[in-house]
Amino acid sequence: MANRLAHRRIRSTSIDFQALRRELELPEQFPPAAQAQAEQAAAQVRLPDFDRTDLPFVTIDPPTSLDLDQAMCLSRRHNGGFRVHYAIADVLAYVAPGSPLEEETWRRGQTIYLPDGNVPLHPRVLSEGAVSLLPDQVRAAIVWTIDVASDGHTESVRLERARVRSRAKLDYERVQADADRGMLPGPIAVLAELGQLLTARALARGGMNLPMPPQEVEKDGDGWRLVLRPLVPAEEWNAQISLLTGCAAAQIMLAGKVGLLRTMPAPAPPAIERLRVAARGLGVRFPKVRTVGEVLASLDTSEPRSAAFVDEAAELLRGAAYTPFTGEAPPDPLHAAVAAPYAHVTAPLRRLADRYATEVCLCLHEGRDVPQFVLDALHRLPEVMAATDRLAGAAERGAVDQVEAIVLAGRVGQTFPAVVLDTDAKRPVATIALEDPAVRARCDGRVKAGTRIKARLTVADVIKRKVRFEAL
Repeated sequence: MANRLAHRRIRSTSIDFQALRRELELPEQFPPAAQAQAEQAAAQVRLPDFDRTDLPFVTIDPPTSLDLDQAMCLSRRHNGGFRVHYAIADVLAYVAPGSPLEEETWRRGQTIYLPDGNVPLHPRVLSEGAVSLLPDQVRAAIVWTIDVASDGHTESVRLERARVRSRAKLDYERVQADADRGMLPGPIAVLAELGQLLTARALARGGMNLPMPPQEVEKDGDGWRLVLRPLVPAEEWNAQISLLTGCAAAQIMLAGKVGLLRTMPAPAPPAIERLRVAARGLGVRFPKVRTVGEVLASLDTSEPRSAAFVDEAAELLRGAAYTPFTGEAPPDPLHAAVAAPYAHVTAPLRRLADRYATEVCLCLHEGRDVPQFVLDALHRLPEVMAATDRLAGAAERGAVDQVEAIVLAGRVGQTFPAVVLDTDAKRPVATIALEDPAVRARCDGRVKAGTRIKARLTVADVIKRKVRFEAL
């Protein structure tokens, strides 16, 4: 639930996003010293002594992904519960503190995703090579062992550095097809059952997930069209294993009184009421007795109206922050979307904070002092991650705006049916959602939230990445 909270993914290898890359000053390559260090680290692999290559780990990622942070091996316990072995790529084994490579990763903060490719946090020789949990390769990892009771609560947690070997690189569609046939591979035979159990438990405590469907841009005659690709349940099951681990990490940190939590305040009641108004216009059932999370979980996101509701629900998830602490726990350690304390520890190839948060957990679990370079990092990370989150958000918004302008180019003057999602109290302008194409845009005119209107396209500027409508 927390791993894909508010990210819109548009895929397109046929549209040029170089202007956006230049505008955001995204780096094209790593500094020579950082690249050289990465290549040296990749050539001089340092593997832990503890060997867990006996565990048949597998990864589950999009088919084209090569930066594989996580691998899992699940089993059923004799008491009806479950055992989760979760291997996370050990980035710190390759990135030395105080080195040029570490300095460059601090400058980048996280991997930035665009429809035509990514700008990686680490050189690809590491992120898609020596550190990635690719199949049939022995790799350094942090192995979490989490015992889950039959009702979904965590009974025990253990973690250690170990060498591991993934047996297969699976993708969501394949895993879902196997699950539908009742033929999931042995290492994930209980994934569907465990994933559903953890999802239900999260919803019961008030959690919510934003199941944003990815969109693909396809040629349509002389123009383009946006196609929604619905999520499959296997993606949620996979995310629940990561969420389980992040919650376990937060509890270790809180008990040890040092760490870095991912926190977020609960959405304000007026924001939820605005979402209810939008739901009425979109035809999404949102009874008073149901939580936002329960409504989101019930949606078929291949439907444009449901996708628009998910997009609007993302507005609830404001105020997320990295919260460091030493000595005393923060006064409000909760992440509202998770409805529990939570920490980022499962994506160190793609997110800087995970590297240091994981090291805190290892030290606390083993009864060691947390190294000074990690303690120093905890208090620097919030500012760095906030800045790079803004950059990632700008890249996402810019890409979406550009794609929407391209899809609508040549249709200026045409009229579209739309739903008014919300309005501006100070100006005659609103946010609307079209059904086809699945576009969310600004619209001039005095309209009422939650109503259906006709809107004329007035601007579709590809260069400025701007789309604008007027209400009729």
